[in-house]
Amino acid sequence: MTSIPGNDKQTRRIEARAQSRLPWGKKTKSALFAFFGIAVAVIGLLVLDHLSSGISIRDVKQSLHAIPGSVLMTALFFTFVSFAAVALYDVVAVETIAPGRVPYHISAMAGGAGYAISNALGFSLLTGGALRYRVYAAEGIDIADIGRIIGTSWMAIWFAFTILIAVALVIDPSRIPWILSFGPVLDQLIGMLVLLAVAVLLYWLSRRERTLNIGRLSVRLPSSQGALLQILAGLVDVAAAAATLYVLLPAGSVNSIPAFALVYVVAVALGIISHAPGGIGAFEATIVAGLGLGQNPDAIAALVAYRVIYTLIPFLAAIAGFVVSEVLRRRHLIAGPTISAVRMFEPLIPPLSAGIAFLGGIVLLISAVIPDLHHRLEMLADVLPLPFLEMSHLGASFVGLALLIVARGLARRLWRAWFLALILFSLGAIFALSKAFAWEEALMLALMAGTLLLFRDSFYRKPLGEHFSLSWGWLASVGTTAFAILWLGLFAYRHVEYANELWWEFAWDAQASRFLRVSVLILTVLAAITINTIINGVGRSKLRAQPIPEQVPDLVAMSPSASDALALLGDKRFLMDPKGKGFVMYARSGGSLVSMGEPVGSDDVIADLAWAFRGLADRTGTRTVFYGVGPERLPLFLDMGLTALKLGEVARVDLSDFSLEGSKRQPLRYAARRLEKEGISFEILPKGQTADIMDELRAVSDAWLEMKSGSEKRFSLGSFENAYLSHFDIAVLRKEGTIVAFANVWRGAGNQEIAVDLMRHVPDASSVIMDGLFANLLMAAKGEGYRWFNLGAAPLSGLSDSHLASRWNRIGSFIYRRGAEFYRFDGLRAFKDKFGPKWTPYYLICPPGLATPRSLIDATNLVSGSPFEVFKR
Repeated sequence: MTSIPGNDKQTRRIEARAQSRLPWGKKTKSALFAFFGIAVAVIGLLVLDHLSSGISIRDVKQSLHAIPGSVLMTALFFTFVSFAAVALYDVVAVETIAPGRVPYHISAMAGGAGYAISNALGFSLLTGGALRYRVYAAEGIDIADIGRIIGTSWMAIWFAFTILIAVALVIDPSRIPWILSFGPVLDQLIGMLVLLAVAVLLYWLSRRERTLNIGRLSVRLPSSQGALLQILAGLVDVAAAAATLYVLLPAGSVNSIPAFALVYVVAVALGIISHAPGGIGAFEATIVAGLGLGQNPDAIAALVAYRVIYTLIPFLAAIAGFVVSEVLRRRHLIAGPTISAVRMFEPLIPPLSAGIAFLGGIVLLISAVIPDLHHRLEMLADVLPLPFLEMSHLGASFVGLALLIVARGLARRLWRAWFLALILFSLGAIFALSKAFAWEEALMLALMAGTLLLFRDSFYRKPLGEHFSLSWGWLASVGTTAFAILWLGLFAYRHVEYANELWWEFAWDAQASRFLRVSVLILTVLAAITINTIINGVGRSKLRAQPIPEQVPDLVAMSPSASDALALLGDKRFLMDPKGKGFVMYARSGGSLVSMGEPVGSDDVIADLAWAFRGLADRTGTRTVFYGVGPERLPLFLDMGLTALKLGEVARVDLSDFSLEGSKRQPLRYAARRLEKEGISFEILPKGQTADIMDELRAVSDAWLEMKSGSEKRFSLGSFENAYLSHFDIAVLRKEGTIVAFANVWRGAGNQEIAVDLMRHVPDASSVIMDGLFANLLMAAKGEGYRWFNLGAAPLSGLSDSHLASRWNRIGSFIYRRGAEFYRFDGLRAFKDKFGPKWTPYYLICPPGLATPRSLIDATNLVSGSPFEVFKR
């Protein structure tokens, strides 16, 4: 490896500072992203509180009961129309990007269910987008096309927003709030120009097939008919969604339909930014402020009804649909297509279960902060002591907040999250009965627990050594939800005048006091979780290596692959074959389990071990990665649903016809003879003598590391460890009896392959020290009857730069050609080419799609410490 030229000490200080800042920069951005969303939600709640200061919760309840049934049915109809239009987004997008590859009913259900979930839970790309990815990936659509499908769907709704604003400017510009007016005529002209631009776009698309190129990204645009259909679907979606709220609002609250449409669009956008489930708080505040409805209890009741009809009911419908699917999956006498459909939607069960837990937490928290019915409290007073009631209130609030947190584990298929959620639902049902005899809540929580029981097969993952922490995004969602519910409590008890004595008042009718104590508990738990996330970060604790199993050295000795000796390094864990006939050596890095090479053992167990490793990664909620495997078993890994990234090529010298004769070998002959003239001798010492020369070897190694300004690599290469080196013969070069260079020798079984690992020398040994060492090693290996000499890998060599090649190949080829200032990729290959090797590709095997770059980063971190370390070396 080469160091960066210049002042070495100053360079290392700069590098160390830069490296120490890298993770914190990412963490800071994530934290700021989360806190910004929380701030938007809190500001919205404060605005809503100010605008509704003259309204009591009793007024809102009365207004809710007064909404006519016909109005509710009309709102349900518009909700159905809106979600049908949403489903059409994906149908058109799929037919544009991947025509004929996904049935209409599947793309429609993916679009509708994805939106129902993202609308309820927030984080559209992490919920609805992830669900679409899972459904379409199961249909064989690659990650690039899935991204194009999601992007095309998003484009449709933003077109709808733009067109609605333009129509509003044309129809009634004088009443549009929040838009800088240039006068009615100019405002109408702007609106007409926008509509004209849309018409021109449709005409342009009608001429021929169009492709949008943004840098290296290429997106096929829909036909004019497809674009028109998506625009119409977007208009129907937004119009129907807005109509759902419009019919619920009291008469006279909307003076201008165009103004109402614009306010609704802005409210939706702010709700997305806030990260709160459904944009709660920010959405309501925008509607109330934009339409001037602050002191109207009927309007607040309409917003509550809208939340139930447009957010909660579609979400519950999606859950019910998948419950039915799971029931059908357990029946044996069903048709094949039904089984196929159920299997396809099984990946949606974890996020839907997370939604169930989140909803259960919200129900308990709302119940804990709003007043209970007096007649039910009187019933409890006859059978329960007061302290039991007080503890039940605190317990219900704690369980509710815990369910919001546990929901993240359910989304990751964690068994412990599923088990804990069952306990929390059970406790929540008990607390609901004992705090206010809320049998409706208890029944709902019991049904949720039953639903989780039905899905128990989907939760099987048991992470390895992972500490508890929430992602910043999930913490933002939990925080905004908690603040919204606390605001609801303040709204419910705003008629109670504050006094310090309220904190210590314990009585059956002291419900405001119970709310204050619950608020402290919720805020305390939130603060503790936030502090834990700041201190421990978002990630996984280090998974320690395990002692080398006693069968491993014998299996390494029987392996024809010399590099399997890395199992003796002591930095890995092992997945053993039950009969001791093979193993997988691996380590965890980030969210990946990384196997060093393919499984080691006899041919009859390698496939089973590979699948077992795949299962281990799946059970522990990590990505399956095989680092540095050859092409022979690529079909096995592709059958696992994994993808292969070419990392470079391995050089292997055929010793059967190798010699130092001929013009091509002249540099090697010169190096060998030069060493002899300089009095440097070569020999291979058996491993029994390694301990006697260990101090000399360490002195050479330390001098070499200091010369290279580097540190030991790991995982894919050996490091200077006494226990490790004691397993191998050592090739040494001596000058006047002193060791000036060495290499430990890996030997494959049956004289199939030989290789070297550590190759180190003192700085002033000889200018041809490495060429001479390899020349002697190759001739010695040939003399011992070995078939191949493995010279190791040349990273990124042999990658295609054709414009038709994969994106990874083009990027790797570019780095190989242009990255000389960081690392001599071409120089390493040129050095090995002197020996006339045969080049064989080697690969990184990992999950496809969004997991591929994460897997690559995890493997790089494991091998080199960090991507920054790679460039430093």
